[in-house]
Amino acid sequence: MTQPDANAPLLAVRGLCKSYAAPVLRAVDLDLFPGEVHALMGANGAGKSTLARILAGLGPPDSGEMTLQAATYRPAAKHQAEAAGVQIVQQELTLLPTLTVAENLFLDRLPTRFGVVRFGALRRDAARALSRVGLDGLDPETPTSRLGVGEQQLVEIARSLERPCRVLILDEPTAALTAPQVDRLFANIARLKQQGAAIVYISHRLDEVRRIADRISVLRDGKLVATRPAAELDLNEAVRLMVGSNPSREELRHARATGEVVLRVRSLSRGDRVRDVSFDVHAGEVLGISGLVGSGRTELLRAIFGADPADSGTVSVAGATPTRFRQPRQAVAAGLGLVPEDRKTEGLLLPRSIRMNLTLGRRKAYRGPLGFLKARREREDAASTARRVQLACHSLEQPAEQLSGGNQQKVVVGRWLLREPRVMMFDEPTRGVDVAAKFEIYRLIDETAARGAGVVVVSSEVEELLLICDRIAVISAGRLVATFARGEWTEEKLLAAAFQGYTNRAGAEV
Repeated sequence: MTQPDANAPLLAVRGLCKSYAAPVLRAVDLDLFPGEVHALMGANGAGKSTLARILAGLGPPDSGEMTLQAATYRPAAKHQAEAAGVQIVQQELTLLPTLTVAENLFLDRLPTRFGVVRFGALRRDAARALSRVGLDGLDPETPTSRLGVGEQQLVEIARSLERPCRVLILDEPTAALTAPQVDRLFANIARLKQQGAAIVYISHRLDEVRRIADRISVLRDGKLVATRPAAELDLNEAVRLMVGSNPSREELRHARATGEVVLRVRSLSRGDRVRDVSFDVHAGEVLGISGLVGSGRTELLRAIFGADPADSGTVSVAGATPTRFRQPRQAVAAGLGLVPEDRKTEGLLLPRSIRMNLTLGRRKAYRGPLGFLKARREREDAASTARRVQLACHSLEQPAEQLSGGNQQKVVVGRWLLREPRVMMFDEPTRGVDVAAKFEIYRLIDETAARGAGVVVVSSEVEELLLICDRIAVISAGRLVATFARGEWTEEKLLAAAFQGYTNRAGAEV
């Protein structure tokens, strides 16, 4: 790759504007230099992804200019941007599930001879591309639909790395990746930097940004409000720039007495992912569930909720007769709520309106005596809930798919707040959510407990659990191995407990 002049911008943006129902980007100026990782940060809806999509040819700006290596750059489509060397890995996966991994990697440039695909060459090329991102053991002929979200994300990254690349745009690339996978991604970024590429890195994770970025630009309400060297921007300053204020951690937890047991789980098991788990949750309490990836945290919540029926054990809500829920609707009727890990496929009807998504859990309440919809009451409930969760939208009649990730999460949470279950369970409630929106969701969790509900929170972020929970239970290899009260825990104790089940299993096999 030809080394560009390091003193001149590789990609320059001047006065970029974009509006939909309202302005999304407002006169944005941005310079990307060769051999630089430039991070974009901002609250959900600040315009980060819109800017990235314009750079990648996925939508035109309303006004403004762009130059790539001093030449006018205005791609009318993604393939034009790719031909110019601008690649993007989007937050939303774009792989075709019916094709193999190899076919997805080289879909628009399959190796052929006389019009016939050379499958041997395709397999070799795909194996090389997968090895670059740490997927050496993945068969390139595997249907993409069989891959987990993290593996699909790595395939997306591998596809971009196989193309000529002068600018690489990564939009929340690590949201579904494990720590070793993140390390491999960062090694590839370092390689591209050495080759003189510019990398646009969009992430809510300040620790990652400070580890990988050279400079950070912050967007707020569509405006670029600051560009700083990464080493000079700490968490408090980042939040202040993103939202104009700095949420106080001290405001999150209010002293409250816990009440009676509202969730009793006894000897719950499902295959080898959930093994003989028992615990109680009290009214007004936030119980965190910690553990390593694959430890059984999500599977435990799904078994409690009846999404994946348990093989044995019982669940009791608010003192009711112990049972095992075979369907989620049984759990909901008993007073349970669940905000799922994957909001898009399990929590939302994306093409339908925000209003409908907010009120979906109370449809019976809006039926009149003749079956007609009580539209006014539904609109009032949706509007009051939207205000309660501080939802940022142009209209409640917008499709939910038009919202940013953080606002989509607020819609899922708001639906359950409107129903007010006795026990609320949250599975990774702040995944893919910006720092400011995290604190809003923390506030909603705290309010839920304050009104007397029991709350269970599964999170991969230990710091998050330390901040919002009254107790933390640790799952290891499907078993609940330890429970710590506030004041008893440390990060070291939680980590040691997380490995305990695997250590014991290894010892038993020796």
